Amino acid sequence: MTNLELRSPAPADLDGDLASLRGDCARMAPHWAVPKRIVPLPVSPSLIHGVTVPPGSARLLEAMSEYGD
Repeated sequence: MTNLELRSPAPADLDGDLASLRGDCARMAPHWAVPKRIVPLPVSPSLIHGVTVPPGSARLLEAMSEYGD
């Protein structure tokens, strides 16, 4: 069996103030990677298939007003 040691790199400061929290965040910011924005491509309606709507749900939606009452 593997002996896993779990250690915290620094003790948690539970009594810290806002300034210490902001300092902690500033120190961690370089470690956070921002993913590149992925823009999804539009899908052709001819490729969308297999979606079924129960008749009761279709009637319910058809009976709803467009903008609410």
